[in-house]
Amino acid sequence: MAQTIRISLDVMGGDAGAEVVVPGAALALERHPGITFHLYGDEAIIAPLLDAHPALKQASTLHHCDVSVAMDAKPSQALRQGRWRSSMWRAIEAVKSGEADVAVSAGNTGALMAMSKFCLRTMANIERPAIAAIWPTARGESIVLDVGATIGADAQQLIDFALLGGAMARVLFGIERPTVGLLNIGVEEVKGLEEVRTAGKLLREADLHSLSYYGFVEGDDLGKGTVDVVVTEGFAGNIALKTAEGTAKQIGGYLRSAMSRTWRARLGYLLAKDAFDRLRQKMDPRNVNGGVFLGLNGIVIKSHGGTDAEGFAAAVELAHDMARNDLMPKISQDLLHYHRGRFAARDGSEGDQ
Repeated sequence: MAQTIRISLDVMGGDAGAEVVVPGAALALERHPGITFHLYGDEAIIAPLLDAHPALKQASTLHHCDVSVAMDAKPSQALRQGRWRSSMWRAIEAVKSGEADVAVSAGNTGALMAMSKFCLRTMANIERPAIAAIWPTARGESIVLDVGATIGADAQQLIDFALLGGAMARVLFGIERPTVGLLNIGVEEVKGLEEVRTAGKLLREADLHSLSYYGFVEGDDLGKGTVDVVVTEGFAGNIALKTAEGTAKQIGGYLRSAMSRTWRARLGYLLAKDAFDRLRQKMDPRNVNGGVFLGLNGIVIKSHGGTDAEGFAAAVELAHDMARNDLMPKISQDLLHYHRGRFAARDGSEGDQ
């Protein structure tokens, strides 16, 4: 019998709220019939939308919430006004209580991270959580983290991110020992910030069984897919993510303009339509929608706030894969193994003195 995955949804989150979340969940259910949903939000808005999707209605439990978190709310404001009673908080709380295996929201990123940290807390030996994004590359997909959870990171936090991203790559890509690189301004060991150089040295010396440390990677390695996991701190990661998204839109605009300029260009487009369709599919951000909050005592997925139903379905499917393939136990195992080795090495060093 297929495993049932329980997913809680902040139905009111995102630019369009329930009008995108409900049909998006219905699409995900069609592809993964083993999902059951806990839907949190305004019953008066959600119930009529559910009537149009009988299969989703049957697979869902609707929980009414009077409060929804605004997309422009400050995290502190969202915590004060929405703790315990907002659709966002209750979707996260369902993971904490064990009612759901994973939560998904398209709502305010800062508020979602603040509520997730407050409700779920960080895992043992993890100081800061990270947001991991799936990155389309020339050879498939990679994982990049952190893409905006926190600004700055010391060497130990970068190592934690490497462990978190490595576990996610094992789950998502089915790779036993994924390659991990630290984003830097050059590949030479003498380049970059001291914290990055220190993290690289420690990762190399640790010789972890759960990942293979590749070394430093540069910005152009993101698109090449040089490694399975790229580790950086949230400031640089968020800029890289937004730059890539903007570049993809820019290239798409150039192509549309060029293909409609003359009758020869339009004819060329018709002759090469299959190739352009494949390119459009590859560049479609909906296919990789969903950032994973890592380092918490539970899984939370952040969907783009402005996505459509297809994009939200992709975020739900990502949540399904993370839960079905036991992301949390794998992270716990990797962290335990690393810190045992770290403490053993420290105790041995102290004993030699």
